[in-house]
Amino acid sequence: MEITNTFNTQEMKPTLLILAAGIGSRYGSLKQLDRIGPSGETIIDYSIYDAIRAGFGKVVFVIKENIAKEFSEVFVEKLNGKIEVETAFQEIHKVPEGIQYSEERQKPWGTGHAVLMAAEKIHEPFAVINADDFYGRGAYQSLADFYKEWTPQKGNTYCMVGYELGKTLSEHGSVSRGVCKADGCAFLLEVTERTKIERNPAGIEYLDETGKSFYLDKRTTVSMNFWGFTPSFFNFLETGFLEFLKNNVNSPKAEFYIPGLVNDLLKRKEASVRILPCSDQWFGMTYREDRELVVSKIGELVKAGIYPVDLWK
Repeated sequence: MEITNTFNTQEMKPTLLILAAGIGSRYGSLKQLDRIGPSGETIIDYSIYDAIRAGFGKVVFVIKENIAKEFSEVFVEKLNGKIEVETAFQEIHKVPEGIQYSEERQKPWGTGHAVLMAAEKIHEPFAVINADDFYGRGAYQSLADFYKEWTPQKGNTYCMVGYELGKTLSEHGSVSRGVCKADGCAFLLEVTERTKIERNPAGIEYLDETGKSFYLDKRTTVSMNFWGFTPSFFNFLETGFLEFLKNNVNSPKAEFYIPGLVNDLLKRKEASVRILPCSDQWFGMTYREDRELVVSKIGELVKAGIYPVDLWK
């Protein structure tokens, strides 16, 4: 079932690509559709609302086919006439012809594969976000401003919204974050995935693959999977996914992640990525226990007049 509505626009506007095919194993339910706003809004609603205010012209959901009906019921009618809506489906079987993968695989192929599934839907600069993360209005405006002067000749010039690590932690368990290294002009040099990051009395700690403990400064710039790409990125994704499959096709848990491909492109000097600083407070629903805080934070923003009580009225 394909979710579609139409919203005509004459000028080139960026597209918002929302990765919503995750199964929410740590959360325990389909958190993409959990209603956390005062009038039943989801986090996705606030993301789309902020994107529209920043000048985005289309939203594309990447979901699993078995939740297409629920997504249609929640989003299509309320967004009709406000922004163009399309969907793409991420399924395990969507691999290049002739590829045979392990029957043990149950998880999707990762965020890189998810973005690749939207290649036929997007022909303009686009932002990639997670469905369960609240990024703040400023993030969308920064990315839209970055691509205002975009032309196809700037095809391999990408960007990433960077957050301060201390503003991105959960109080209910460890998280994974992409720790960024930049040059003096705020261009990304490398992003390294760090897992098991957690705040404790001594500071912000993470454990490496051997279990050894390290500490990070709370002001460290991290990626929250808010990327800005242009259509040229799909070519890199296609080539990169094929290479990934050659090495991991029989591994039931290996995933093709966006940061890994970005690092490869930076090393080969085939693309550049500008880090767009964001001072907004991130919050999201990694764990079920995070929900109460998210509801409270949204309530504070509504009370402050940042968002209306009924987002789409």
